[in-house]
Amino acid sequence: MPLRRKPVLPDTIARHRGAFALSAEHGVTDFYQGVVPALVPLLVAERGYDYAHAGGVVLAATLVSSLAQPLFGVLADRGPALGRVRAVGLLLAAAGVGAVGSTASYAATCAALVLSGIGVAAYHPAAAKAVHRTGTGDRGMGWFTFGGLAGYAAGPVAAGAVLLPFGLVATPLLAVPAVAAVIVGRFRGRSPEPGGEPDGESGALVAGLNRWREFGWLTLIIVLRSVLFYGVSTFLVLSVADRLGATPSTASLALVLFSGAGALSTLAGGGLVERFGRLTVLRVSHVTGLLLLGCLITAPAVPIALVAAAALGAAVNLPLPVHTTLGQHYLPRNLGVAGAVTLGISVSSGGAAVPALGAFANVHGTTAALAVLLPLPALATALTAFLRDPAEQADQ
Repeated sequence: MPLRRKPVLPDTIARHRGAFALSAEHGVTDFYQGVVPALVPLLVAERGYDYAHAGGVVLAATLVSSLAQPLFGVLADRGPALGRVRAVGLLLAAAGVGAVGSTASYAATCAALVLSGIGVAAYHPAAAKAVHRTGTGDRGMGWFTFGGLAGYAAGPVAAGAVLLPFGLVATPLLAVPAVAAVIVGRFRGRSPEPGGEPDGESGALVAGLNRWREFGWLTLIIVLRSVLFYGVSTFLVLSVADRLGATPSTASLALVLFSGAGALSTLAGGGLVERFGRLTVLRVSHVTGLLLLGCLITAPAVPIALVAAAALGAAVNLPLPVHTTLGQHYLPRNLGVAGAVTLGISVSSGGAAVPALGAFANVHGTTAALAVLLPLPALATALTAFLRDPAEQADQ
């Protein structure tokens, strides 16, 4: 009998190329999430919205997007056409933002941004599943996460450059990156992720056993991290200015350092996971975050506060790729749902807690509002005791 040839798996370069392509695509998608807050000043100036109505526009886009992602996660698990879903989601995200300039009423403006949020929600579960299929593991998810953070950061910059000279009438120009990304994807000829399951997966993945209890604990950890991130993002500048007397530009630098270091740290997560394991990275990031938040709150001078802010951003964002890869290992039969929850919860839960923190800050001050967050990383660290990494168990 002739020897049966083993199937030729995609090589490492092809897999990494697919992960990089998805990272760039993720950046374009989250670019539209970053544009939404940048629309607020123009909506106030050109259309006379008050701050409550302007905030409602942002809430319409972000909350609907986050809540809809689990539904799209279920659809991503049932349908194989991940590339088409990602393309449609990307175009909807762009179309909603692009339509804002031509809306005639507040309700129409909210509807346009809800459409954009739905597009973002449709994109993420399919994309997270596609990253998993590249077989690049935590490194690939780190690149994917970094791409999204970089795109989100670019949103306000691009919106300012396009809209400040021309006004809201120029919002259709912001749809150009999405159209370009979809065209490039079409020219590539096929979805960037290879078919089948990636190499080196755990026994749990091969057996297809969902571990819902551990996924629930992981989700709670993600919620705690999200509240911490959005709480610090909201009150960091005000706290540095109020407590240390920093100028507005210097205080704003603290947020830039917090966000920038946080984005870069996602790239380091893959290498650290390979060396120390997912759960170790998860625990160390939360313990370090607790210490650095304490450092930030008690910093005696502005330079020390700036260093603490940068280090805290790195610690808080380091486990983001781990959240998704570990979630996918817990739900191997529902990779889309795992990606939807781990990516969507990180937005909705943290944003929902900010109003309560704001009410507390009104009475006790912004630094006290940051201090209230101190128990969160400690609790998240304790909850990791309920987690096991299926990949590590399979190697034993």
